[in-house]
Amino acid sequence: MCGIVGYIGHREAYPIVLEGLKRLEYRGYDSAGIALYDGKNINVSKTKGKVADLQKRLESEMSTAGNVGIGHTRWATHGVPNDVNSHPHYSNSGDLVIIHNGIIENYASIKTELTNRGYTFKSDTDTEVLINLIEDIKIKEKVKLGKAVQIALNQVVGAYAIAVMDKNKPDEIVIARLGSPLAVGVGENEYFIASDASPFIEYTKQAIYLEDEEMAVIRIKKGIKIRKIKDDSLVAPYVQELQLSLEQIEKGGYEHFMLKEIHEQPEAIRDTYRGRLLANEGIIRMAGIDDNIEKFTQADKITIVACGTSWHAGLVAEYIFEDLARIPVEVEYASEFRYRNPVITNKDVVIAISQSGETADTLAAIKLAKQNGAFVFGVCNVVGSSIARETHAGAYTHAGPEIGVASTKAFTTQITVLTLIALKLAKVKGNMSNSDFHHHLQELELIPEKIEKALKADAHIQIVAKQYKDAKNSLYLGRGYNFPVALEGALKLKEISYIHAEGYPAAEMKHGPIALIDEQMPVYVIAVNNPHYGKVVSNIEEIKSRSGKIIGIVTEGDEEVKELADHVIEVPNTLESLTPLLTTIPLQLLSYHIAVMLDRNVDQPRNLAKSVTVE
Repeated sequence: MCGIVGYIGHREAYPIVLEGLKRLEYRGYDSAGIALYDGKNINVSKTKGKVADLQKRLESEMSTAGNVGIGHTRWATHGVPNDVNSHPHYSNSGDLVIIHNGIIENYASIKTELTNRGYTFKSDTDTEVLINLIEDIKIKEKVKLGKAVQIALNQVVGAYAIAVMDKNKPDEIVIARLGSPLAVGVGENEYFIASDASPFIEYTKQAIYLEDEEMAVIRIKKGIKIRKIKDDSLVAPYVQELQLSLEQIEKGGYEHFMLKEIHEQPEAIRDTYRGRLLANEGIIRMAGIDDNIEKFTQADKITIVACGTSWHAGLVAEYIFEDLARIPVEVEYASEFRYRNPVITNKDVVIAISQSGETADTLAAIKLAKQNGAFVFGVCNVVGSSIARETHAGAYTHAGPEIGVASTKAFTTQITVLTLIALKLAKVKGNMSNSDFHHHLQELELIPEKIEKALKADAHIQIVAKQYKDAKNSLYLGRGYNFPVALEGALKLKEISYIHAEGYPAAEMKHGPIALIDEQMPVYVIAVNNPHYGKVVSNIEEIKSRSGKIIGIVTEGDEEVKELADHVIEVPNTLESLTPLLTTIPLQLLSYHIAVMLDRNVDQPRNLAKSVTVE
């Protein structure tokens, strides 16, 4: 959940590492630090706070010269966010320096053992324990740094992506990964190291992604040598051509990445179904489904595993798959799925959803499902990610980079992919007529245009946001396909504005939450034109009679809710199964504007990180 950057080559390392940390700050922003080799020593500067705080401190306290450097932006796991616990960490001798993303679960026993041998520790982190273990092995075994790292990693339990420097080996960086992503950009006699490719995209399009339990020794003159950590066997580097562009990871004139990504949703959805959805021909083409169609059509059930916003997309998919394809579906939190004894067999399909493709709990759930013989299908955004490699087949969302911590376009593109799959299966299984199938395809093709129309309500949404920005609590209600949207709307408000909010099925309001309703309680009700409309209107009347403030998300032209609600926000009409793609848009914008009005850090909300690569 932290960001790792490194450089070794002929350029000045400092500007590359610093800019890389800025681009990776969405992965962690409790603290930051940089280590640079100046020709004699490895100098470290680190601080609690943002990368901007690090830059001010570093440029006033040490030289930024050097062609070798590593940097880290942290999301705290072991040890509170402060200067001492920030990375990089020195070994006791000061010769070795490390940055680390992940958790060393058995660090306490290792620390006790090292303490008994005379080692001392300045921080509360598991990372400082790891670098001293590496140093201890290097001294005792009289081995080179790479070998010491390998031996140490065979003794630890947990997850990691690390980069290690040795002041006595100034032309070398050693890296390794298990459970946390690590990419190496390959240039002309230079190498870039990062948690993802964004820090080095303007320097090279060539990248190597380390697999789990792999390490690499990178030298300026000798290049990169990759080995398996467990058995020391050599691995041939696989160099990939990056599809990412520099423009994709910049704000493009928007005040925040989140706002940019909300407005990118029409094009992101077009990119998601481009080449897959041929509406005029009545065809859906998806290689991962076409090649494994019998796995899906003959499955006893589909189990969806995911976390956070991806879990909400899975809930929407449950309605779509069961309604259209008539396949039973269970939706599981990946973090819970892995720690109980789920009934999964070789007749099941497991769909794993993750924006980053690196979510630790989802990866663990995938491995459990595979052990039980299930066919595992991945839905993720990042090409070459761990989930893409671990699953039997899958589909990319093609949403482009999502930098804002609160997911927006990830949610709608995940729903788009899952809708395509459900429609494909419904047609193959004969559960949908040709005319109904064609109608669904045509409506799905129109969704980007309808989102563009929904986004035009932004000025009105800002007025609504101003009215309720000071509320301490909020309720979100929806029925059917839009119950998961209510959950997602509440999550967005919590994530970026820090206002307590809860989502419920509208009918469940009178089973408890109605006790909370008074004139201070805003209630966001999704009341679009669908078979549940009359029931939702009844729920609105119940709120109205108790003086609750009602904000209705309605189909354009609605008159009934408009008479009852304090405010209404209209979205275009579409098929019921596609309404989540539209109703989520005003809820995203409401959360965004409320957070901005409260002066929150929208792109980097407190305590959160974009990619949860640790438990």
